[in-house]
Amino acid sequence: MFINGNWEKGSLYNDVTNPFSGEIIGKVPKADESDIERSISSALNSSRISKALPAYERARILQKVSRKIEERQEELAKLIALESGKPIRYALGEIKRAAETFRFASIEAQQNYGEVIPMDAASRGKEYFAFSIRVPRGVILAITPFNFPLNLVAHKVAPALASGNSIILKPASATPLIAFRLGEILEDAGLPEGIINIIYGSGSDVGLKLVRDERIQMVTFTGSLPVGQIIKREAGFKTVTLELGNNSAVVVEDVQDLSAVVNRLIIGAFAYSGQVCISIQRIYVNRKLFDDFLLLFIKKTKEQKIGDPLDPDTDIGPMIAPSEISRIREWLKEAKAMGARIITGDKSEGNVMFPTVLTNVSNEMRVMKDEVFAPVVSIIPYDNFDDALQLVNDTQYGLQAGVYTKDIDKITSAIDTIDVGGLIINDFPTFRVDHMPYGGVKKSGIGREGLKYAIAEMTDIKLIVIRK
Repeated sequence: MFINGNWEKGSLYNDVTNPFSGEIIGKVPKADESDIERSISSALNSSRISKALPAYERARILQKVSRKIEERQEELAKLIALESGKPIRYALGEIKRAAETFRFASIEAQQNYGEVIPMDAASRGKEYFAFSIRVPRGVILAITPFNFPLNLVAHKVAPALASGNSIILKPASATPLIAFRLGEILEDAGLPEGIINIIYGSGSDVGLKLVRDERIQMVTFTGSLPVGQIIKREAGFKTVTLELGNNSAVVVEDVQDLSAVVNRLIIGAFAYSGQVCISIQRIYVNRKLFDDFLLLFIKKTKEQKIGDPLDPDTDIGPMIAPSEISRIREWLKEAKAMGARIITGDKSEGNVMFPTVLTNVSNEMRVMKDEVFAPVVSIIPYDNFDDALQLVNDTQYGLQAGVYTKDIDKITSAIDTIDVGGLIINDFPTFRVDHMPYGGVKKSGIGREGLKYAIAEMTDIKLIVIRK
């Protein structure tokens, strides 16, 4: 654990297991009551130091972190592949994105502006001058998921540091090792002691104790809807931002190059075995294109290479845990019993789920209405574009969706109709760059990530009014 600038052992340890081989690749200490208390005290004491750091110094540290991540990208990508099962080519992509995330944060650290308020807009305000500044909230708790164990950590740590907060990081129990390496990098980059504290343990124990503590001003969480609901209920009066996932849909209305679109949607559906918040789960295809689309999609699905995540040619690696195989097989069994047709897939070897394609599905099936978080996709024909837009909306989620069309009227109709945090036109809903506002509506979450937008969540507005 990293508490108040010191690397500390624990009395109890949890194993970290390679989900592909089952091999134990590391052990991390489980935080006890004393560790939790010391991490909070450290963050509280250092919050004054972090707040006092000038913007140029925060930017310098963040820029240095970005460079060090780039310098160690091969090593860090291998570690992600080992502990998460992410294919190495996707792991390398995550490392590059994390370096970029810290670089964006270094820029935003110098642009955390307030504004001048025209007080004379009101007759009683003509003798006054006012402006606002943004001030850090204080201690931020970040609880992060397994699927992007570095870049989604970066999306919480980087804006917290850029905005002058201190932070307690509790990474996912399945993927804690890369957070350890990031702690080393932050220390080496010159971050003052105590501004970041990294402790490990289960969400139901360590995570909840931190969430409930009134000395923490904000909780930022990425993970499942059920856990997010618990955090929202238990956090009390503190600020909470939640990124909770989706059952992402894409509408294929008209395309110029069907093969190119299918290639893109294959990646969107199956990259990292579908264990991405914005993985494609539902594909609605204009009936005029449906037969050709389905044939080509099945062909490309069967071409996906399954194997060791460390093999650079691997497309499909393991699920994060054997329990996920059991869960998705049960969901597929239910779908078949309710009339779904499984065209390919529906089998597993070890901890690897083969990419699976369904048709003849309905919204009552869990593979449609819930977040599948596996390499499983349903393809549905439609006759009317407006009806397809309504089908996209028929869900409790609203993170991102995609629409393929060149018709400007249909584009504007999609913009007006689809209820999501992000709508991607002529690309898959799995698209994200790390400075854009990212987050959902409905039960997909509260608040936005993306450095500028996360900093707004992590700061308060302080108004200064001066009588002339």
